[in-house]
Amino acid sequence: MSHTPGVRQARKQKTRQALLDAALQLLEGQSLSSLGLREVTRAAGIAPTAFYRHFRSVEDLGVALVGEALGSLHPMIRTTVSSTGDGEERIERAVDLIAGHVDAYPAHVRFIARERHGGVRSVREAIHGQLGLFTAEVGEALGKDAVSAGWSHEDVLMLAQLYVDLMLGTASLLLEGMAGSEAGARERVSRVAARQMRLIGIGRMHWLDQPGGGE
Repeated sequence: MSHTPGVRQARKQKTRQALLDAALQLLEGQSLSSLGLREVTRAAGIAPTAFYRHFRSVEDLGVALVGEALGSLHPMIRTTVSSTGDGEERIERAVDLIAGHVDAYPAHVRFIARERHGGVRSVREAIHGQLGLFTAEVGEALGKDAVSAGWSHEDVLMLAQLYVDLMLGTASLLLEGMAGSEAGARERVSRVAARQMRLIGIGRMHWLDQPGGGE
């Protein structure tokens, strides 16, 4: 008896996810440029020929991993730039959210941190494109704040880029702290991130006071 289309699709999705999970696990200790197709299929427990039913190449799989890894960041970023609460409340919430994301998705954070400047061009471009979308999303939220009145669109995006870079950098440092043996590393990274956010916030409040601000 032949399987229904729904069952076949579910099995196909399960196999695809198995390949993504296997690759992500293997990438804990190596870069994507050194990852072999047979290595991935062996770890996933499927025949090498079955790989091509889901991905054109290991590089194509890497691009799919970018979407999976960065897709989970959207809720965190939206909440981080939410205008709910006072300044200190927002900073504390942002740092807690970043730390929580690293705890929940360490392999994804490590993959993005390594491949953002890695040797596979298509993956670098995919990461760059996703981060551009994040910057636009953050910029749209920041542009609605009263303190952004009078700002140019370019300056709002510049501010958004600062926040996105800070969040990514903090996530990478927290990940390093998890792997290291130095006591208090996590608390120190979180404290510095909070101070950096306060500094950006102070500069934001006085940006239009500066020559050229808002142009």
